[in-house]
Amino acid sequence: MNVEDMIPASERAAEVMRSLSHPQRLLVLCALGKEEKSVAQLRRELGGVAQVPMSQQLMRLRADGLVTSRRDGTTVYYRVASGEVLSIVEALHATFCPPQKRSARKPAKRKRG
Repeated sequence: MNVEDMIPASERAAEVMRSLSHPQRLLVLCALGKEEKSVAQLRRELGGVAQVPMSQQLMRLRADGLVTSRRDGTTVYYRVASGEVLSIVEALHATFCPPQKRSARKPAKRKRG
């Protein structure tokens, strides 16, 4: 890794990492993944997080440029703003979240003969 290549981008990288440093913001980004979701969907997926804290975290993520939003009537939808943010979230997921256990399957029967 060439550190000199990182110098121009280091401030932006540090800003992204600061925004990701709150567990609830990180979970919001994980829940969004590659999809667009409403605030109500996010609250359900994250175990019923109260409206005010959820709104505060979404506002911070939007202000930091990590998510974008669109309004459809009274519903606001959010999505991850860029591929670079999604790549970071996916890397964190791969590093810190254990793989899903596959459902127990019966071993294949051996053919005799």
